[in-house]
Amino acid sequence: MSVKREKPIHSLIAGGTAGAIEAFVTYPMEFVKTRSQFGGKKEPPLQIIRSTLSQHGITGLYSGCGALVIGNAAKAGVRFLSYDWFKSKTKLIDDAHQPNPQYRGLVHGTVSIVRQEGFLGIYRSMMRQGANSAIRFTTYSTLKQVVQGAAGARPGQQTPSTITFGIGAVAGLMTVYKTMPLDVVKTRMQPLEARQQYKNSFHCAYRIFTEEGILRFWTGTTPRLARLVMSGGIVFTVYEQIIRIIA
Repeated sequence: MSVKREKPIHSLIAGGTAGAIEAFVTYPMEFVKTRSQFGGKKEPPLQIIRSTLSQHGITGLYSGCGALVIGNAAKAGVRFLSYDWFKSKTKLIDDAHQPNPQYRGLVHGTVSIVRQEGFLGIYRSMMRQGANSAIRFTTYSTLKQVVQGAAGARPGQQTPSTITFGIGAVAGLMTVYKTMPLDVVKTRMQPLEARQQYKNSFHCAYRIFTEEGILRFWTGTTPRLARLVMSGGIVFTVYEQIIRIIA
């Protein structure tokens, strides 16, 4: 039995809308996380929120929000398009659960897919949109399959929104702790003056480790944890709901 493949335009619309909503709702947490990761004085998340509110009001927490919403909508659209495409390429996993599998193991299955779709089919299956997307979507897909299997769901049966939100939240939780060091380095490399301090990302990571200690790689975990747990629940729930409406 094949995995349902959404129409590309549906994936783009649903993914883009979900990404925009998720970015707007969770932006204050992204703002706090970014502020806490920059070098200099270390400020607790609550102190950052208080100082921002006292100086700039609630709009201060949404400074730069527009650009992130637009960018996140575009990225989410592409990521969900890739995700839906990738689901229909997980042939070996899906086939292994069928009563009469057509592939006789990894080697035979790989050769068969190459014959049918060429090496591009295998290559595309391995593509990811970076570490965050890889962990988030892989965790979400795996947990969704486990939950549906445990509940005895029929093929194609919709998962309740509350369950989808919970699965997405757990996927966000897993993403935080596995990719936090990469996020810290990425944030440090974003300012224009970063090129004067660091030769490249590896040099940045080296300096953080030697000058500030290994724990610095997990600075900003609390606001990022709050953001990705919330965003994971929001983005997958909104996406699934929109797909149900337009599909």
